[in-house]
Amino acid sequence: MNSRDSASAYRRATGVGASPVGQVVVLYDTLVRDLHRAIAAMDEDGVEKRVAAVNHALLVIGELQGVLDFEHGGEPARNLESYYKVIRGLILQGSMHGSRQALEEVIAMVARVRAAWSQIEQHIPTGKPSPLHSGVSNAEPKQVTTHDCSGTSEASSESTGGGWRA
Repeated sequence: MNSRDSASAYRRATGVGASPVGQVVVLYDTLVRDLHRAIAAMDEDGVEKRVAAVNHALLVIGELQGVLDFEHGGEPARNLESYYKVIRGLILQGSMHGSRQALEEVIAMVARVRAAWSQIEQHIPTGKPSPLHSGVSNAEPKQVTTHDCSGTSEASSESTGGGWRA
């Protein structure tokens, strides 16, 4: 098992064993990792790798949007929906213009919100659902194959309608 396989296995195990809020944190980590991969691909003029990384980042954002619980989350959930729309737009803009700086700014924005989720996780008892994201704790992950930016395949967890993908 090489280091890439070890890292992939660790990420899958972390997501599966995480609390509901921890699963959100894992998604944010995945988003940051995807954006770093997109930047690295820009530096190497790797259009295909950049597109793959950006597409995966957009899938992660879609998953975060898909599990928002507007009924119980109220205004904070609506604010997160708006935030995710802005982040999606900034990622697309940065990718289209090949702007490393734009993607670095998105990484900084996402990292701040990720840190807030991580703090929330420390204060919520294990097994309690996120007050803003529904379905995360009830997700039944299934194995799917995704392609990272290097073109290699890895199995990851993906929910069906309201869970998570890491």
